Amino acid sequence: MLAPVRTVAPTEDPVTLAEAKAHVRVDHGDDDNLITALIAAATDHLDGYTGILGRALITQTWRQDFAAFAPKLRLALRPVASVASVTYFDGDNTSQTLSDSIYGLFEDGAGPYIALDPDQTWPGSYRRIDGVSVTYVAGEAAAAVPKGIKQAILLLVGHWYANREAVAEAQMHAVPMAAAALIQPYRRIGV
Repeated sequence: MLAPVRTVAPTEDPVTLAEAKAHVRVDHGDDDNLITALIAAATDHLDGYTGILGRALITQTWRQDFAAFAPKLRLALRPVASVASVTYFDGDNTSQTLSDSIYGLFEDGAGPYIALDPDQTWPGSYRRIDGVSVTYVAGEAAAAVPKGIKQAILLLVGHWYANREAVAEAQMHAVPMAAAALIQPYRRIGV
């Protein structure tokens, strides 16, 4: 399995500019661009395949390639809202779209996966590193993002807004139960 590739980015952030400004106690527009950039940075830190949560926060589309069909085509991100398509290269190395009537979207303790429905078989495929591709929509609406994740984003934005350099003159201490504790229940656990 290759690393998934995001094909359609989210159209909104899990935290609004107004929420972040209220959190950092800013009531003017002079720092709107900075705060918006901090929201994006905090979201990127948590979101997607390279984010530390290993999950999609806001609705976005991903493509994941596999060398061939397998009993389970394990998807790297959760939550999966829908499967847009499963394509493959047939024996003649020609791209084909698989009918959605032969497979289903399932989830177990290790996460979401595509598998055959009962009494179905995978078609033959050409052997190549991207022989099978699953395009799927992962994430949820901004209003459905868990409150702990939203609060962690706000804490990161607030910290980065107050401390704009990599070093500080005063000695700083981590706040117990801060961002790391808030996101812990949502982290992807390796199998």
